[in-house]
Amino acid sequence: MSVTASTLISEAEQVMQKTQVPTSASPLLEIKGLTKSFTIHTINRHITGCTDINITLMPGEFVGITGKSGSGKSTILRSIYRTNLPESGSIFYDSKAFGRLDLSKATQRQMVYLRTNEIGYVSQFLNILPRRSAYDIVMQSALEAYGCDAVEMCHQQTKFMLHHFAINEDLWDVHPRTFSGGEKLRLNIAAAMIKKPRLLLLDEPTASLDNASKIKVRDLIEQLKDGGTTMLGIFHDLEFMEGLCDKEFNMQEGAIV
Repeated sequence: MSVTASTLISEAEQVMQKTQVPTSASPLLEIKGLTKSFTIHTINRHITGCTDINITLMPGEFVGITGKSGSGKSTILRSIYRTNLPESGSIFYDSKAFGRLDLSKATQRQMVYLRTNEIGYVSQFLNILPRRSAYDIVMQSALEAYGCDAVEMCHQQTKFMLHHFAINEDLWDVHPRTFSGGEKLRLNIAAAMIKKPRLLLLDEPTASLDNASKIKVRDLIEQLKDGGTTMLGIFHDLEFMEGLCDKEFNMQEGAIV
């Protein structure tokens, strides 16, 4: 019998023994007055990333942000993930482990835990450790989510994800530095989505993908949404977002309009 996505998701839920959807009606993520700018010292120039951003995500919502390149969309996601440290404002996240937590003030140890266990991030770029194969990257994400007691199920999910995103089996044991841009992005998506995080941040998840791959991404996004994952994504592909997002915000010159 073939292993389906729904079967694997059901098994994962049994192993994790927890629900993705909080019982309270309070926001899962609440951004208040977020502001971030950057100084390029080599040319002595100050650049605005985003200014006074206010966004609320309820549990299970999918919120999309659109806008042209350079409008500040990615700055918001990187501030939530704490790749960027906000200058001002608050980012309140209803953590399963820590309760209501302002991510702009969270400790490094708290952020490492949240990135491993609760918050996923799909970037356009793939940052990996040396000598780590494509299979190992996705497998490691599965083990972080479900634990070493579920090794066999993690292997099954890893194989499913790699097949789903059309990563040829001949490439599974290969270091992805030789992958095309589309292959790297598909691998990045597989490693993030296999965890079924409580909060998933999507930074142009369909960039450099062909139509067939975009459909695969959309399919898993819909499954995660049905399972209760809350998502905040930035897109240029408005057609891809059609019927997918619960709310949409547009950014221009660092501000939501």
